[in-house]
Amino acid sequence: MESPFKGDILKGKVGLLTGGGSGIGYEIAAELGKHGASIAIMGRRKHVLDSAVSALQSLGIHAIGIEGDVRKREDAARVIETTITQFGKLDILVNAAAGNFLVPAENLSPNGFRTVIDIDAIGTFTMCHEALIYLKKGGTIINISATLHYTATWYQIHVSAAKAAVDSLTRSLALEWGTDYGIRVNGIAPGPIDDTAGVTKLLPDDVKRKSREASALYRMGKKWDIAMAALYLASDAGNFVNGTTLVVDGGIWLSNPRHMSKEAVKQVSKEAEKRSRNAPVGVAKSNL
Repeated sequence: MESPFKGDILKGKVGLLTGGGSGIGYEIAAELGKHGASIAIMGRRKHVLDSAVSALQSLGIHAIGIEGDVRKREDAARVIETTITQFGKLDILVNAAAGNFLVPAENLSPNGFRTVIDIDAIGTFTMCHEALIYLKKGGTIINISATLHYTATWYQIHVSAAKAAVDSLTRSLALEWGTDYGIRVNGIAPGPIDDTAGVTKLLPDDVKRKSREASALYRMGKKWDIAMAALYLASDAGNFVNGTTLVVDGGIWLSNPRHMSKEAVKQVSKEAEKRSRNAPVGVAKSNL
């Protein structure tokens, strides 16, 4: 799809993306790069990084891949320092690394719970903390969250807890670092996004169909949709947006099953109006 943004809106910027080798992270990396930014992607699997870097470079993007685990502070520091050595600065940090799997809470071990918290929540804080010294010159942070914890989600208690923590980190860092250093910290909460591991591995086909039907826009999200939201937040278009987690899910999290058709609602309304008009004088219409 064609971007609605000018092709040079991030010219001269440098972006570092955790989890940038695949899925939503890669799509954001590609769009930031196509709009002028130099890109560093971080991940644990060298072959995934190598493939992603080759794909980015084929698009004419100045890109590098750096192996590292967001759960390890020494890795976070090394990756950030390598980015600075390669590009001379850091303007945009996108925390997209995440862990997820389906499991009933009663079968989830404390270690399994801790693993997702470590990747999503502690990993996000660690990257932000290590990048702070370089972002003080006017950078921005985008944390990839989710909508799972806005109500409750079956069999994902670990992810819901982790993303709730990420949202809290986003708000607190936006307050502190926005005030002290002018750093904007925002989040993006994707809904079900087609052609991602979170959908292909975790959602059966009937659940995917129900997700499409629940959306006010009656479709699954695309990785491109999330990348466009990231472009907005990273660019000057979003320069007065701080501490916000932008929900990009087509309205799914707002949705409830439709119990009556529009035609049935119209008929019920007509009947109620007719009864109201014919009510005896002195009978309160609110009691009808």
